[in-house]
Amino acid sequence: MTEPTTASPTSSNPRLQALLGHEFFAPHQWRRRIALWVGAILVALAAILFAKASTWSYDLFLLMLGYGAWIPLLITPVVFGLLAWVTEGKLRATRGSGIPQVIGTLHIEDEGFRQRMLSLPIAAGKMLLTLIALAVGASIGREGPTVHVGAGLFHWLGRRFGFTDPKAASRFILAGGACGIAAAFNTPLAGVVFAIEELAGTFEHRFSGLLLTAVIVGGVVSLGVMGNYSYFGEVQASLPLGHAWLAVLLTGIICGLLGGIFARMILLSRTGPLAYIGRLRSHAPILFAGGCGLALALIGLFSHNTVYGTGYDQARAFVQEATVTPGQTFGIAKLLANVVSYWAGIPGGIFSPALAVGAGLGHNIAHFLPNVPAGTVVLLGMSAYLSGVTGAPLTSAVIAMELTDNQDMVIPIMAACLLARAAASLFSPTPVYKDFAERMVQDFERQQAVHDAAHAESAANADAATEEPHHVGKTSAFDERAAPTDDSEEARIDPTTTP
Repeated sequence: MTEPTTASPTSSNPRLQALLGHEFFAPHQWRRRIALWVGAILVALAAILFAKASTWSYDLFLLMLGYGAWIPLLITPVVFGLLAWVTEGKLRATRGSGIPQVIGTLHIEDEGFRQRMLSLPIAAGKMLLTLIALAVGASIGREGPTVHVGAGLFHWLGRRFGFTDPKAASRFILAGGACGIAAAFNTPLAGVVFAIEELAGTFEHRFSGLLLTAVIVGGVVSLGVMGNYSYFGEVQASLPLGHAWLAVLLTGIICGLLGGIFARMILLSRTGPLAYIGRLRSHAPILFAGGCGLALALIGLFSHNTVYGTGYDQARAFVQEATVTPGQTFGIAKLLANVVSYWAGIPGGIFSPALAVGAGLGHNIAHFLPNVPAGTVVLLGMSAYLSGVTGAPLTSAVIAMELTDNQDMVIPIMAACLLARAAASLFSPTPVYKDFAERMVQDFERQQAVHDAAHAESAANADAATEEPHHVGKTSAFDERAAPTDDSEEARIDPTTTP
């Protein structure tokens, strides 16, 4: 009887093998997705905590202000000086808004530079020092610092998950910055546009899906914790075709010019009248910061305490056409308060304060347009001034629309933002964040060139010493002076006769 043949094992389904072998199921792809999702959750939670803490800090300042309008004259200069002193050393990267630091790390792939700009101590210091500045009335915002913190968290998390390649790290930094601005304003679309227009300056199709996913996850977390809200509330504004479009022309030109002037003032050119202020700050940064704090307190005193903090309440009052508003001088006074706060070199952003200035300017312009709703002109002024300051018209337009939950003003807002950017370029051809980032990159390249030159010189000296050896006698392990030989001049001198 013939034994039955043993059946060969069934081969795997080739279609199933092809499906499982698809890049979607690759372990490294899932590792990256998990890193981005976890990072988005962390950034959203950090942004929410930062927003709450910022409100508490400013409420503390208002509590102190309730005991006397003269208190900032004493407290603000001292704390500004202390913040300048604290940020002189290892925490120097915490200064300013943080967005230039993020842009710089996207252009410089040196890991040492990225660690100095985006490390977790820098992120934590950024948040803490910004809160301290708000607690003494600094005219700063938290949105720029949130971008900095988001990029730092994503960079750290990417390295923990093994993405140490410079290109991969750049993608994590970009996603972190986008997630930061989206979580800070609760504006997911603005986060994506901001990453493309302001941070990266380009659109990378390969990473677009992961970037969108990170922003969406962060937005969902923010939505779950804070609820569905608009930053300035829902604004019912519209601008029909006709003579009312004069508002677009006026806000675009006036707010754009003033935005460009503000950008030029905080950039502190290395030539011209503003160069003297830059040299003064470099010579005595702590005293200069204290002087800026005193100037801010004086502006606050003469403006009836309306220029302190982020300016959120004042901007909301203008946009919502509240019965009580900060007054006609608020726009210019807030602009000056923003200048001296940024000159001080303390941590803090310019997004919210810029929106407040634009709202104040729009309120002024509305008086010359009695047939146009005041809230409409304020909205145009707010977005136009932000475009003039940042040099990012598309981001400014999207932020303004998402902050007010208004879709009827899409075309007028975009027109005002484009006009404002053109007007601002007369004073600030390069967008302010990119200008700061370019200076940072140039300083780094200059330091690298000096370091490389010194290293090459030291290598050349070592080669020369190898080619022409010189006998210096015995040396000790502690680099003491070599003992003289018997035929040297020192050997013929009796050490006991030396006084």
